[in-house]
Amino acid sequence: MGNMKRTGLAFACALLAVTFAAVAGARIDQGKPLTGSVTADGSSTVGPYTTAAAEGFGKRNPGARVTVGVSGTGGGFERFCRNETDLSNASRPMKDSEAIKCRDAGVKWLAFTVANDGLSVVVNKSNTWATCLTVAELKKVWEPGSKVDNWSQVRDGFPNVPLKLFGAGTDSGTFDYFTEAINGKARASRSDYLATEDDNVVVTGVQGERGALGYFGFSYYEENKDKLKVLGIDGGKGGGCVTPSIATVQANKYKPLSRPLFIYAKRDSFRRPVVAGFFGYIFNNEKAIAKQAGFIALTDRQLKKARYTYRVALKANSK
Repeated sequence: MGNMKRTGLAFACALLAVTFAAVAGARIDQGKPLTGSVTADGSSTVGPYTTAAAEGFGKRNPGARVTVGVSGTGGGFERFCRNETDLSNASRPMKDSEAIKCRDAGVKWLAFTVANDGLSVVVNKSNTWATCLTVAELKKVWEPGSKVDNWSQVRDGFPNVPLKLFGAGTDSGTFDYFTEAINGKARASRSDYLATEDDNVVVTGVQGERGALGYFGFSYYEENKDKLKVLGIDGGKGGGCVTPSIATVQANKYKPLSRPLFIYAKRDSFRRPVVAGFFGYIFNNEKAIAKQAGFIALTDRQLKKARYTYRVALKANSK
């Protein structure tokens, strides 16, 4: 999925949140209400998670404000390494080249894993011929310039049934995620499909068309599983066909449509109580935030490690 090389400096740093031994996950108490502003930018996929967390944090702390931009993971890291933001939302770990830019600018940082993400590929309930598609087949359907408009063109043996496509609008982080995972480049997609920011439209469209194919977040499929049929995905590399579930997404077996999501924090910013308190709020309410934003919560092990990293950072601030 893009250039996601995790070696050297970036590998060591980006996975800081998951390199410590797991410890008991007790609640992180905030104390008195906090005040101040926090700026975040980056991934349009992670943006809804940070926004949901910011809303809850703001209700708990009326004098605090978290603003969230969505310039993309790469654009977010550029601003972050120029010292323009406190937090950087990322749908992938920081690259070596980005880590070097931060280092050269004197920006030190922490990386927290905050949620897991998965997309579901769905068809009409009356679709009896498709149970699993390969990434190559999905690319054949969705790549820019594709003229595939019948199921018989997707795979030999599939019936002569018109193919009707439904998917995320171009302003959606889901669009960026799906196109990068399937077509190899974010935002690279055929345009002749029903694009919408409203997942209800996808549900209604797929439910009403025998030959429909659509995609959206896993949590939304869970809410509508009685109306739709979900397909397994064969990501290649011997993994076989895997259907999305909390277990397969959390175990990162549902590839390439599942992945962990990150929020990076500048160490200088983390020294401010409002920034540290924001992460404390996240780790106290992680499951509820993930559900509200349509993501899959961290595993117990992931959450313990993230909390451990949080406490280590707090301890470093107190010295």
